[in-house]
Amino acid sequence: VLVAGRDFVSSPRMSADERQVAWIAWDHPNMPWDDTELWLGNLDMAAELPTIERARRVAGGPGKSVMQPRWNRHGVLHMISDRSNLWNVYRVDGVDAVAPLLDVNAEIGGPPWLFGRSDYAFTSPDGDLVATWSADGVAHVSHVSRDGEVHTSWPLPYAAMSFVHADGEAIVAAASSADREPEVVRFVLTSEGPDVEILRPARDLGLDPAGISRAEAITFPSRHGREAHAFVYRPASAEFTGPDGDLPPLIVMSHGGPTAAASSAFQLGIQFWTSRGFAVIDVNYGGSTGYGRAYRKSLEGAWGIIDVEDCCAAAEYLAEQGLVDHQRLAIRGGSAGGFTTLSALALTDTFQAGANHFGVSDMETLATLTHKFESRYLDSMVGPYPEAKPTYEERSPINHVAGFSAPLITFQGLDDKVVLPEQSERIVQALDAAGIPHAYLAFEGEQHGFRRAETIAAVHDAELSFYAQVFGFEPAGVETPVTIVHADALGDTVPSSSQTP
Repeated sequence: VLVAGRDFVSSPRMSADERQVAWIAWDHPNMPWDDTELWLGNLDMAAELPTIERARRVAGGPGKSVMQPRWNRHGVLHMISDRSNLWNVYRVDGVDAVAPLLDVNAEIGGPPWLFGRSDYAFTSPDGDLVATWSADGVAHVSHVSRDGEVHTSWPLPYAAMSFVHADGEAIVAAASSADREPEVVRFVLTSEGPDVEILRPARDLGLDPAGISRAEAITFPSRHGREAHAFVYRPASAEFTGPDGDLPPLIVMSHGGPTAAASSAFQLGIQFWTSRGFAVIDVNYGGSTGYGRAYRKSLEGAWGIIDVEDCCAAAEYLAEQGLVDHQRLAIRGGSAGGFTTLSALALTDTFQAGANHFGVSDMETLATLTHKFESRYLDSMVGPYPEAKPTYEERSPINHVAGFSAPLITFQGLDDKVVLPEQSERIVQALDAAGIPHAYLAFEGEQHGFRRAETIAAVHDAELSFYAQVFGFEPAGVETPVTIVHADALGDTVPSSSQTP
């Protein structure tokens, strides 16, 4: 054991001469994208077991998130920090002495939900820094030489890059595109830009390019003069067109996290809907990553308010633009996105249908029964528990069942340890008692997020069948319609237009 006494430590990185170790540390109630610290210590290998000597904090602290410590081959420590609002790369020159290396109006990196994220690397033999980032759905790469000279930033023919590592003078990464699954690429930076070689191509899914919907980045007005962001996908098919004069139904997607982000990268789950006539808007509501610390922090004390407002505003904005049918608006989301879905249905009348994927219905249950990593997550987004118990009760969708009127389908993994099955079951029981049309599908062996192919297929078919019954159209390819409890009440929710989307 080299380091102890903190609630969390991560990302240990040893210098090339094996004499120093850097790491990230933070304590409750922070998450690793809130207030974190970069520590540095001397590694003493003389004893039987190695020890850390002269451990000291060198960067980060209140109001700053630091991550991804890296040493270049010359023994200089670097990191990513949001000290200037946007996550960017800095050189560490001493205690609280850091130097920015790039000045791009975008974020390099994202919240470390998982270990091993890498958004920049050092090439050899010179030790130049290469960083990747995305803006408006387009990936870019920047090059900083060892002497600090910033070379031109180039766009890449991709939506995003991840797992960035150096291979000599080249960079290897996983590249996500707008029209195909991720592929492994290798590129060398030349005077004319990146020279990209595909090492492992994406799978051939047999899709006609004309039937692939590509993301359109938009910024739209939300409540109280705020602006929010999203990616819009229009219906697309190589074979079919919608009925003349008929606007498509819309699915609003609310991502999880909630400190995560929607991406413009190709997703089969989105293409499933757009190829069947739906428009989709994937919302980066206030609190999402990718737009700076201030935007991310806008959700503090406001989870269940700002995310709901932005998702409703997204649907209303597209309807006002004449792009979608305002009478066929649905919202779907998983985990935290499921909470936003449930809250939007319980507290507003914007949507005519919803799909809840293992969503949070009871904030108190989440705060008291979830795992250590997220056990204090809600302190900032809702308030300390139990001191803020009235706010938890007020924000929990399970306490607003009287506000539900739109039909809801719920999906739940029975082995979920993050959002326990009882949260979904309580919502279903409440809808049943209120006589609201609903469906519930639970899956043995599935955890927080479905992983089995047969489960994923069953979920999409059931959700399509559900929307078809609510909106009054005949879905193609669904052999067994999902059973809707209180289906006799659907007559009150089916809009006047019942054409097939």
